[in-house]
Amino acid sequence: MKKVVFAFLLSIITSAANADFTTNAKSAFLIDYDSGAEIVSKNADVLMPPSSMIKLMTLAVLFDEIKSGHIKMTDRFPVSENADYKNPLWYPASKICLTTGQTVSVRDLILGLIVLSGGDASVVVAEKLGGDENSFTGLMQRKAAALGMEKSTFGNASGLPHPANLMTSRELAILAKHIIADYPDIYPLFATRRFEFNEYTTDWCRDWGKTHTLNYNKLLFIMPGADGLKTGHTDDGGYGVVASAKVGGRRLIGVMNGFHGKGHEALANEMKKMLNYGYTNTSNKVFYRPGDVVAKMPTWYGRDDFVVATVAKPFAITTRKADGLSGVRIIAVYDSPVAAPIHAGDKIGQLIAQRDGKVIASADLVARDTVKRVQLIRRIWHNIMYLTGNL
Repeated sequence: MKKVVFAFLLSIITSAANADFTTNAKSAFLIDYDSGAEIVSKNADVLMPPSSMIKLMTLAVLFDEIKSGHIKMTDRFPVSENADYKNPLWYPASKICLTTGQTVSVRDLILGLIVLSGGDASVVVAEKLGGDENSFTGLMQRKAAALGMEKSTFGNASGLPHPANLMTSRELAILAKHIIADYPDIYPLFATRRFEFNEYTTDWCRDWGKTHTLNYNKLLFIMPGADGLKTGHTDDGGYGVVASAKVGGRRLIGVMNGFHGKGHEALANEMKKMLNYGYTNTSNKVFYRPGDVVAKMPTWYGRDDFVVATVAKPFAITTRKADGLSGVRIIAVYDSPVAAPIHAGDKIGQLIAQRDGKVIASADLVARDTVKRVQLIRRIWHNIMYLTGNL
């Protein structure tokens, strides 16, 4: 076999690193969804208490169970004393206002977590899926490891202050991207502005619920295209938000933590500034999407002479608008011919963008289709043709 390096585009886009956006948030991180390029990065790898943003991991564990078919949106989970609104934990904290003995639909629990940041709802989910909240944090930890979130640790499912509740802005962005990409049927719920829970069992909760219906993520109300994800707040840690917006077909994901401003409205305005900075100062180009033909590679012992190489996820590059285009090339690197059998999704090469000899973006090339191996007689014929120089 021989190594093939095929350059097929000569003038593309530069990196968008080293942005100059400033914020008084202790940590800030902004990325392009398709390319993964970092547009803003301030203390992105510093572990900080995530407050209620940790509920995104609680939801991700639940979403896996829904996606697998083990749980339906209409299923109902029981409420224990730990999640009862009279539990002192929930007096100052965000909640749906649940009562021991009632049951709540999965859909209402999800909306309660997203819109009302219901810590009681997180306990209901944790106890149903993990048996108890402490065991559920083990599920959260395993989920984080599977996503490559190597620094994050979890002490509870709600985000209430706990020494083990620690996440970085970068890893919160990884989690947000996972939720958006892997649960497309559920993600639209994150854009819900108002949730009116209609199954209160006490007069106190019914009165409380009349004034607790609006999403704490005020970005949804002030920025067209904003559609998620989750805020958080503690007195010591300040305000935080994991946000996403899609404007002009382009999605950005932003994270802020440790912001000390005047409420969720100030936090939303700060996040809006960062997102607008990204849209105003950078641009993005998607070169290939899954299923597109990137290259046709010869096969060895294949029933088809060629296998189509594509990408498993969009291949995109982000640039500062002021930089324009520069001499960068995209190359496909692979061994030729590709030995059969080849299964759809198998890695068969790599797609690389280079500038001045440095890699600025890369992605695996994968087989778009399955190519079966020929029978023994055909393989012998292949060998004869190869030895005689006719293949």
